[in-house]
Amino acid sequence: MLKALIWDVDGTIAETERDGHRIAFNLAFEALGLAWRWDLALYAELLHVAGGQERLLHDMARRPDAPPAGAERQALMLEVHGRKNRFYTDIVARSGLPARPGVKRLVAECQAAGVKMAVATTTSRGNVAALFASLWGEHWRDIFPVVVGAEDAAVKKPDPLAYRIALQRLGVPAADAFALEDSPNGLQAARAAGVACGVTRSEFFVDAVFEGAAWVRGDLDEAPAMTLARLLQSGSGSISWNPMSGA
Repeated sequence: MLKALIWDVDGTIAETERDGHRIAFNLAFEALGLAWRWDLALYAELLHVAGGQERLLHDMARRPDAPPAGAERQALMLEVHGRKNRFYTDIVARSGLPARPGVKRLVAECQAAGVKMAVATTTSRGNVAALFASLWGEHWRDIFPVVVGAEDAAVKKPDPLAYRIALQRLGVPAADAFALEDSPNGLQAARAAGVACGVTRSEFFVDAVFEGAAWVRGDLDEAPAMTLARLLQSGSGSISWNPMSGA
């Protein structure tokens, strides 16, 4: 029985990476006088590292003009990341980032059916709040009462910690939950927590391999649309999605 749907955010709820987080990182670099820029190719590579702070440290370790490892590098990372989050909030508030196809429809279906919803993400709760307020208004917490973000799970995906915390707060066993992700790291995290997982490929993971997914598709509206009824059929994770068969 499906009692809860757990959503990833970046790339799953909305395509936030290219025109949101990446732009915000570059604005933070510029504001701090750093001659660093993350273009699309580099950012696609960096996305294999989960978590913005971890991504920064990974990139800094390869830059000869970055501070040496230790306190100085950590301090700069925190300064960049803090500014980046403020720029991201401004981007979302000013221009908005639309939900991916089918997201709002499926959320509404879950609400109507009484299916609990939660968030398990590597981004900060502040970033979640900025995006969700723009998509669902100021009362978005009534829709997603459980939000597990970077502040809650110190170890990032593909570690299952975020999902385990979400399940605990929901009061739902893993067998009665289903996850929606867009990346291999996210899928691995959900499955390691015992949660069946469907994948809607985001633009940076179009060619990724998703072993163990209940189904993989372009988005939730890709024909035939992923409705709640169809999602219930795949809730155990035992049904593989084949768009050609219409199963």
